[in-house]
Amino acid sequence: MDKPLSTREVPQQFLKSALLVGHIPHRALASDPRVSYALYVPPQYYYSHGAGVDSARAKLPLLVSVHGTRRYVYDIEDLAPFAESTPCAILTPLFPTGLDGPNDIDSYKQIRSKTLCSDLALLSMLDEVAVRWPEIDTEKIFLMGFSGGGQFAHRFLYLHPDRLAAVSVGAPGQTTILDDQQNWPVGTKDVESLFGKTINKDLIKGIPIQLVIGDQDVKVHGGEEFWTWVRQLKGQRGAGSGAANNAEKYMFMDRGRLETIQNLRDSWRQAGIEAQLDVVRGVAHDARGVRGSVLTYLERQLKGYSTS
Repeated sequence: MDKPLSTREVPQQFLKSALLVGHIPHRALASDPRVSYALYVPPQYYYSHGAGVDSARAKLPLLVSVHGTRRYVYDIEDLAPFAESTPCAILTPLFPTGLDGPNDIDSYKQIRSKTLCSDLALLSMLDEVAVRWPEIDTEKIFLMGFSGGGQFAHRFLYLHPDRLAAVSVGAPGQTTILDDQQNWPVGTKDVESLFGKTINKDLIKGIPIQLVIGDQDVKVHGGEEFWTWVRQLKGQRGAGSGAANNAEKYMFMDRGRLETIQNLRDSWRQAGIEAQLDVVRGVAHDARGVRGSVLTYLERQLKGYSTS
């Protein structure tokens, strides 16, 4: 059977056995099998209503949670109770390390790299979900990401605001400022040539945005000595040229994430973009430490969003 199996074809009592509700194991993305994604689809939604799209009921909202640099995969487990109570479906992409070379850990954060278009990969995931689970709303998603995931989330917001219902950006170590004097991913000068589109600030202004971070998240990752060593190593090996040089420059951290996210908020204000900044007391760089604030914010957005 080459045709993807859909919930419309499976009797309700067989949905779990067919791995179409509950925890859905990681699936290779057809357009780029190096990338995969897992889902949690709350069974009760189907057991209460049955499979198939019913015009009398709202579609199931979709929350996408993008991992950080260490690629922890516990989100799908942690978010399952939230999915049941809200209700919503959860999608967690997995962008592995090593896609652009043996030392690559950051390619997905930058949206465009030598071999990866991570924004288009996510859009392809949504297309696949729409075929298998037509009851899930994939047109506008709720997006959350912490650390490296926060980097992905705010850049996806710039490029695809039309696909977002709300977004939570957590503690990014590096950000892209709305600056037409610097190239991507530091600024936005070359966005049109890179992506074939411009940044629609008017659409972004209409999207609920949360910026979230712990008040103790002030240390530079690795410390000053680490980054001095990284610079020396890159100098010895050669940093490349052109766009690669700009990416290398972007890679260095010179400030704590609390300062970074405050600077992002301030730059957005200058562009007329408002975001709610939540600083969680007593928390350093810890996704689970700010998770309560994130879910409180997103639950409010999910409850107020109509997917009929």
